[in-house]
Formats: sequence, C-alpha cells, structure tokens
Amino acid sequence: MREKLKLLIQTIGLPRIIIICFLASLIFGAIVYKIPLDALTTDTLVRFGMNGVLVLAMVPCIQSGTGLNFGLPLGIICGILSGLISIEMNLVGFQAIFTAIVISIPLSAICGYFYGILLNKVKGSEMMVGNYVGFSVVSLMCIGWLVLPFKNGEIIWPISGKGLRTTIALTSRYDRILNDFMAFKIGGVVIPTGLILFFFVSCFLMWMFMRSKMGVALKAVGDNPRFATASGIHVDRARLIGTVLSTVLGGIGIIIYAQSFGFFQLYQAPLYMAFPPVAAILIGGASTRNAKISHVLMGTLLFQALLTVALPVANKLVSEGNLSEVARIIVSNGIILYALTQAGGGE
Repeated sequence: MREKLKLLIQTIGLPRIIIICFLASLIFGAIVYKIPLDALTTDTLVRFGMNGVLVLAMVPCIQSGTGLNFGLPLGIICGILSGLISIEMNLVGFQAIFTAIVISIPLSAICGYFYGILLNKVKGSEMMVGNYVGFSVVSLMCIGWLVLPFKNGEIIWPISGKGLRTTIALTSRYDRILNDFMAFKIGGVVIPTGLILFFFVSCFLMWMFMRSKMGVALKAVGDNPRFATASGIHVDRARLIGTVLSTVLGGIGIIIYAQSFGFFQLYQAPLYMAFPPVAAILIGGASTRNAKISHVLMGTLLFQALLTVALPVANKLVSEGNLSEVARIIVSNGIILYALTQAGGGE
C-alpha cells in the first residue's frame, strides 16, 4: 500500500497533490457557504479556455531551451494592437476576431524574431532578460498608445480626439463570440464550446508540431545543446523558432482572452500578464527544461479553478471592508509564488 502511494505521488507530483487537496478544501468551503457550484464550474471552464492559449505559449520556449517566457507581454502587445486594427477597420463578429488573429501572426513573428536574436545573445540569462523586455515594451507602448494614428471613436478619447482609451469594450465587435458559439447547458453548467474547442485545436496543433522534425530538433536543443550541435542541429535557429512561436501564441492568446473578458486593456494592464501563464504551466508539472501539452491542460485547469473557487470563499470568510480584496491578492499571488518555487522540479 505504501509503495502504491509512493508511486502515485511520483506520478502526479507532490506539488500537484498539495494543490488538488487545497482545491478540494475550497470546494468543501463553497458547499458549506452555499456558493452555487454550477456557477463556479461555468466560470472555471470559461477561465480555462480564455487563458489556455497564453499558457500554451510557454511550451515552445521551454522546449527550445530558452526557459519560461517572461517576455510574453511582447506578444500580448502585438495581439492587442492587431485587435485594435480590426476595430479601426470597422469589422464585427468572426470576421473581426479572425482578422485580428491573422494580423497578429506576422506582427508577433517579426517582434519575436528580434526578441529571439536578443535571447541568443544572452544565453543563461533568458528569463531575467525576458522580464526586462516585457516590462520595457509595456512602458514604451504607454507612449505608443498616445501617439498611434487611430481614428475610430470606440478607441480614442472622445474629448481630445487623440490617444487611446485605457479600456476598450468589445460589446459591439466580438464580445464572447467564441464562448457563445455552440454553447450548451448541462444542468446549471454552461459549456463554452467554441472557446474550449479553439484551445484544444491549438493544443493539438502544438502537439503535432512538437512531433515534427522541427519540433524534435527544438526538444533536442532544450535537452542538450551540445549533443544537438553534434547531431547537425543549428541551436540558435531552433531557439529562435521557439521564441517566435511563443510570441505568436502570446498575440493570439490575448485576442482570445479579450473576446471572453469583453475588453482590451491598454497601458500598464499587460505588465504582469506573463506570471499567471508561467505559474499555470509550472503547477501543471512543467519545469524550466521540459513542458508537455498535458502540463498545459492540467496546470491551466488547476490554476483557474483555484482562483475561481478561492475568491468567493475568501469573500465569505473575510467580508469586512477591503479585507476581501486583500484576501484575493494573497490567494492569487500566493499561487503564483508557490508555482515559481517549483520551477526547478518535475522533469
């Protein structure tokens, strides 16, 4: 019995078991406080789909040996810019969201190319430099959002006619368009079919890519760069491809996130958006050298379920004044901090 328990712990991983137990205790608390579980389940599924592509963006960087992509805001900025261009073109519905995605791919690829060149120059410090790049590009775009020549009244400040608003609503464009596509109910739980389907298709395409000749080359570079060089693999090119692909997925991911959230948020909003995807994939069992699609799926589900269930339970436990907001910050940032302590684990 002890050997079976030990094998189970090794298979799932002690961090995952701790998190699952914590989640189970929160669900029990939700039942005690009579918080509707169907609403929590619906919210968890929506969060799972809307954040999934951003978590998936970590896979190619990790597999190619550049580690966790803390420079993800670079791709996120490209995706936001592409979404605003689709609004400027006065597009609506699926035409608008897919035009935004199509525009974001080359834009993110170009930015990811130069970002990848930078990471190849600073081998061994990629995650630290990625943080600098992510923070710098967000700060730089605080100026960019004020001077870009957009004219659409939904985007610019109405009084001055210059500069972009802090929050841009997608209500008349493609708000929840994937969430509502083929959505259906099971009991009181709403299944956002289109949103989850998009995420699963993205995961399948990544899974196929990682089994292609190029994907195997990326994995070889991440596992052992010297062996990869001896095998005739161009290490810097493989790392560059992984960075470009991660940046492109970041651009697509923020568009999917925004359509579900209902808004594009500019200026300082993307500053810390790399941390939840990093935490999610680490919670799922990934390390700084190894990441799988299963890590993406498990990590995203666990992380978003924790946030979904923890916050209403915390509000019930601590409802006085602003203490509930303090509890929310402690829970969300505590999960991220715990995940980062596991960065070296799980092969």
